Amino acid sequence: MTGDRLAPGDGPEHTGRPAAGPEGDGHGTAGPGTGPGNGTDGTDPGPPGTGGSPTGLPPSAGGGERPPPAAGASGVVPRPAPAVLDHRVLTSLLGAWALAACAPEEAAAVEDHLGECGSCADEALRLREAVGLLQRPESLDLDPGLRTRVLDSCLERRPPRIPVPDWAAAYDAETARLDALLQDFGDAEWHAPVRLRWYRADEATTRRTTVAGVIAHLLTVDGMVAVALGLDDPLGEVAAERPTPASRTEAYWRAAHVPHTRSVRAPWREQTHNLVRTVSFTGGRTGGLPVPYGDFELPLHDAMLDRAFECWVHAEDIAEAVDYPYNPPTGRHLHRMVDLAARMLPSVLEARRRSGLAAPVGRHLVAAGEPGRSLRLEIEGSGGGEWLIPLDSPAAKGSAEHEVAHVALDGAEFCRLAAGHVTPQEAAAGQVGDREAIRDVLYAAASLSRM
Repeated sequence: MTGDRLAPGDGPEHTGRPAAGPEGDGHGTAGPGTGPGNGTDGTDPGPPGTGGSPTGLPPSAGGGERPPPAAGASGVVPRPAPAVLDHRVLTSLLGAWALAACAPEEAAAVEDHLGECGSCADEALRLREAVGLLQRPESLDLDPGLRTRVLDSCLERRPPRIPVPDWAAAYDAETARLDALLQDFGDAEWHAPVRLRWYRADEATTRRTTVAGVIAHLLTVDGMVAVALGLDDPLGEVAAERPTPASRTEAYWRAAHVPHTRSVRAPWREQTHNLVRTVSFTGGRTGGLPVPYGDFELPLHDAMLDRAFECWVHAEDIAEAVDYPYNPPTGRHLHRMVDLAARMLPSVLEARRRSGLAAPVGRHLVAAGEPGRSLRLEIEGSGGGEWLIPLDSPAAKGSAEHEVAHVALDGAEFCRLAAGHVTPQEAAAGQVGDREAIRDVLYAAASLSRM
């Protein structure tokens, strides 16, 4: 706010031309015959049954519709005579004036009043600035944390009768965000090419599909959680070679006689609702239920986080394909995703060691539950925190006293590394200590990725 006040000539034009809208974009409508609610002949029908303007002023002495003002000899429509209105009515008209929605006589009265009343002039200036914000060219996409904050505020006032378990909240939020992104997609966007990326045997791997193909992929992999909960399998009669995410997805893609289209959105979204509804009705007691992924399994509370993570990652893939901005999850949910990946790293390190992809265990074996060599993983920014990753055994305990290396990354960047979207060489912002241990942990994080 600059403290400037609007003078009578600073508002919508009243020279007979259609008034400019916010920011002078020409969309305003205070001129004759152009205002919201006005007839094509310049009349202002007002509220139903009144036959007048919003203020209740009679349309004319004769009780009929007002004729459009006549142009003078010069072709310029003269400024209408200001209506005689009291201060209370003029104040109530400021919002309509800012939107250029007043009748010509009302606009003239408001503008004359603004030159005399400082408080109304200040309020009019604030309202015009607010109208300008409504039509800004910049993106008005919602902050990913807004939905969570609104829900939290509502639930504080009235707790839900059947709450969503805390461990399912990230999945609920991320599926809603992706569905909002898809809402206005046309055929061109649904068929836009998308390249899925992940790491396999320390090699970057890609698979080409479309936006619709990505949603089909999410549908089939979420279906593994659905089956564990006793819900219908989206594959139906389609048989996958192996019960893995990749095999199920390939089988679903092959079964389609034509490329997937926008029609895949409805079954995917219905399934996401069913998953959240089902775990909510169990009161969260199913959190420990095992969900098989083919080569491994996760308890349901971690599987829902895994699905939230993949939903966000593939939403970014889709947004990139259609050249649209997409923000990371809210900090609370991002922290949980990072925590899941950090907890999985020791087992992944052990598997890579058995495959010869990681350095062998040091000279000293560590018993289960005992402290051993550790890497400190420091996550900065939203979702941040610190995790001590045991290096010699998944059963060992991370120990600050036995710390041999320290890696610092941004939270979203670490998740993109775990998704195979960032290479291990590019990932770490800060690295200190045992270079071999750092390399092993970064490559282990990348190997968490899959199609």
